[in-house]
Amino acid sequence: MESAASVPKPPRPERRLSLLDETILAPGAVKINVQGAFIVDELESQGKNSSEDGAQHDTRGIRLPHHTDVVSHVALDIGGSLAKLVYFSREPNSKELGGRLNFLNFETDRIDQCFEFVQQLKTTQQALSGSLPGELCVMATGGGAYKYYNDMKKLLGVEVLREDEMECLIMGLDFFITEIPREVFAYSDTDPMQFEEPRADIYPYLLVNIGSGVSMIKVSGSRQYERIGGTSLGGGTLWGLLSLLTGARTFDQMLAMADRGDNTTVDMLVGDIYGTDYGKIGLKTTTIASSFGKVFKMKRQGESEAEDGSGLSNGDPQRADGSRAPERAFAPEDISRSLLYAISNNIGQIAYLQCEKHNLERIYFGGSFIRGHRQTMGTLAYAIKFWSNGEKKAYFLRHEGYLGSVGAFLKRQPRNWGRRNSFEESSQA
Repeated sequence: MESAASVPKPPRPERRLSLLDETILAPGAVKINVQGAFIVDELESQGKNSSEDGAQHDTRGIRLPHHTDVVSHVALDIGGSLAKLVYFSREPNSKELGGRLNFLNFETDRIDQCFEFVQQLKTTQQALSGSLPGELCVMATGGGAYKYYNDMKKLLGVEVLREDEMECLIMGLDFFITEIPREVFAYSDTDPMQFEEPRADIYPYLLVNIGSGVSMIKVSGSRQYERIGGTSLGGGTLWGLLSLLTGARTFDQMLAMADRGDNTTVDMLVGDIYGTDYGKIGLKTTTIASSFGKVFKMKRQGESEAEDGSGLSNGDPQRADGSRAPERAFAPEDISRSLLYAISNNIGQIAYLQCEKHNLERIYFGGSFIRGHRQTMGTLAYAIKFWSNGEKKAYFLRHEGYLGSVGAFLKRQPRNWGRRNSFEESSQA
């Protein structure tokens, strides 16, 4: 360490060169000018999301006021449930320089609609972006980058480059943590959005990416990462079970039902067992002792009533004794909330255990399962705080579902450039 006399003033902390830095700064790479970048105010966009033709438009675009280079590619992260699209556009009818990153998602079952939208970008965005007709390229990641590779090339008639999913997730997250103000935040019921300032010293951390399933990735450096665990109980589980148990048809409908639900009609709580809390081991009366724990007991009680002659007669809404049958014992809203808590609590506890095992303190939750949903974030944050006694902290992102697609967007390099970070090259080495 240099002495105070050898330098006129304290040196600035050295910033470690990450995979993100090398991609942005490498000669010939897409140089994303993030100076003055900001997330477009939701009020300016008149709402959080809008749906059109099967697409969910996230109106929280990222304004890049000083980016003037031509951008001739889009990025797609195609998962088991959703396809997430990121593209750059100039501001229409604006004299201002720069442009913005736009974010859309489509249900993977409607992938053709996603491809149709990309096809439209070839014509509608070329004039705004400044690219030539033959220059459009699709950067693809996720399992669908392989499943739909031939379809993309055939339908779109453009170059399709596939990138490693884990690398893209990490690059996208690093970009958000280090470059975008008011993107990363901690959550609590009393202070929902405690924003973190962009920071350079970010490693090590745990990324918990919650999509159809859940992957947990220990990140020690830009190229030092390892998938250390996960669970098959993720967003696809919630979506699948609630489609069977409720009348909801979309994930957003399910989350809306969970907002209105009361899980205490379905879950067995500590108070149901003890009649009070169990303070000796830190359990409140409202702590869930058993998810869906009341269902069997109440169902069995209903069957006993039916056997005693008080059940329904021939399926009519009246009991055999003539009295009116009660409303359904388990409302879809209550079921939705209970299952959301069950899955979120499970993910939170596994994430905590992985942090304990690998000595990590910072946990970033990403993936389309979260959707900025307060109950989901509250449950995950509480689980981390509870199990770690407040020693570890959960962080969330405003664009949590687009880590992979943003990472793929940043990995684009022009034709004939030495694509050192390309999955296709590394797999052939």
